[in-house]
Amino acid sequence: MTTHASYKVSRRDFLKLMGVAVAATEISACNPSSSNVYRPGDAEVPQSLKIDTHQHYIPPNYAKWLDSQGIKFSGMVLPPWDKAAAVKMMDKHEIQVGILSIAPPGVHFGDDRAARTMAREVNEFAAEVVATGSGRFGFFATLTLPDVEGAINELNYAMDQLHADGVILLANAGGTYLGDKLFEPLLVELNRRESVVFIHPGYLPGPEVPGVPPFVADFLLDTTRAAANLYLSGALIKYPKIKYILAHGGGFVPYAAHRLSFPRLQYGGLAALNPKKFLETELDVFRKLYFDTALSSSPTTLPSLLSLADANHITYGSDWPFAPEGLVSAFDSMLQSYSLDDAQRAAINHGTAGNLFAGLALGKP
Repeated sequence: MTTHASYKVSRRDFLKLMGVAVAATEISACNPSSSNVYRPGDAEVPQSLKIDTHQHYIPPNYAKWLDSQGIKFSGMVLPPWDKAAAVKMMDKHEIQVGILSIAPPGVHFGDDRAARTMAREVNEFAAEVVATGSGRFGFFATLTLPDVEGAINELNYAMDQLHADGVILLANAGGTYLGDKLFEPLLVELNRRESVVFIHPGYLPGPEVPGVPPFVADFLLDTTRAAANLYLSGALIKYPKIKYILAHGGGFVPYAAHRLSFPRLQYGGLAALNPKKFLETELDVFRKLYFDTALSSSPTTLPSLLSLADANHITYGSDWPFAPEGLVSAFDSMLQSYSLDDAQRAAINHGTAGNLFAGLALGKP
């Protein structure tokens, strides 16, 4: 099993500790290269230590592949990435474990074979980072939607051979949103495995607004569309063992959760007799989702998020390196200064993620 280079604690054991030890105790570290990593043997995990469920990686060959096809991330140049820079950022922000994922546009651009080849390459790259990362990394496997057969094959390989911690799915694949019947065979398998699924927004299936980059507003709408489709299609109820993490605080989901329930009012029953009580009851479906804080820990966002989701359904997210280090610091500062009790803060920083991932095959055995 992967162990920390300095003190031989397995990543699984660390995450178990993070999931149950949420006391707010300051500690000093024994790792001479950093003052911000956990020291095994301490009775309590510091409240401020983090598991980052929204951290990206950019394999060099993947970046070259995108460039060769003229594909950009939201119209931007891909930021530089390497493992050492990731660890440096993590140490500064007291991130003990980063769960890595490939950001949009993903790997599928119309060619199933090319998508399968690149998905395998980036997943094996991530597995190598985990294996050589001294217990500091996990990863979400990249799949090949809308190629469902390829996605299931890669899911099985990534989970069984590479020991991925879950999968990342873009909110829509070629304009088809999660929750569509086309993707149901994949949901069946994800449900069987009780998988953690990180839903990240991609490009809306429509033109951009000139002068408004997709990450400003379209990303939030894309995530909201996916959550709405999963809810309205019944997939959230039909496949209850899938644990979805919605990026960026869930997009507009916390703010609009009642509104998202409107279409179900037509079915009568409680909805017809008492619409207000019906809408409140429907919120319980959305409260089963998980939400990360990536670029979403501001004093204008957190009230909506915390009014819908308990802290034990919120995970910390940095969005690095697409969010530059200065922006990570700014949002961390807002999260730190927001009024939370000790249990809430510890849950968001690490407890929720510790519970989500501790039972999985975290890292190679």
